[in-house]
Amino acid sequence: MVHWSAEEKQLITGLWGKVNVAECGAEALARLLIVYPWTQRFFASFGNLSSATAIVGNPMVRAHGKKVLTSFGEAVKNLDNIKNTFAQLSELHCDKLHVDPENFRVFLSPQPRGDILIIVLAAHFAKDFTPDCQAAWQKLVRVVAHALARKYH
Repeated sequence: MVHWSAEEKQLITGLWGKVNVAECGAEALARLLIVYPWTQRFFASFGNLSSATAIVGNPMVRAHGKKVLTSFGEAVKNLDNIKNTFAQLSELHCDKLHVDPENFRVFLSPQPRGDILIIVLAAHFAKDFTPDCQAAWQKLVRVVAHALARKYH
């Protein structure tokens, strides 16, 4: 179980309350598909992903980005139970969708690559995205990425 300080919880929930899930989710997923084009293979049914413009304008990318970030919001609501919150989603991605767990790290976790969600949040909330806020969010995305990859272990 992960320990969250009162300050970390406040920084996470405070920023999350300002997030436009549809906008930030779409932007984050589009960035993933553009920066890491090999991830596009999991989205073949989305149609045209041939260029950055096509990806950003793709309604299926926007809809799925919103879905992904809405799901991520469950982590914010369940900070003390993230592993169980994502157990079914981890199983789905492992057993049915066969998504490489590296994709969770690329989308969410910092170093050696990734940080896409952190970059999107920092761009949208630069004033509020203090070093302490960034540290709390980086901790959260690492925990979520680990929970999503849990079924693979």
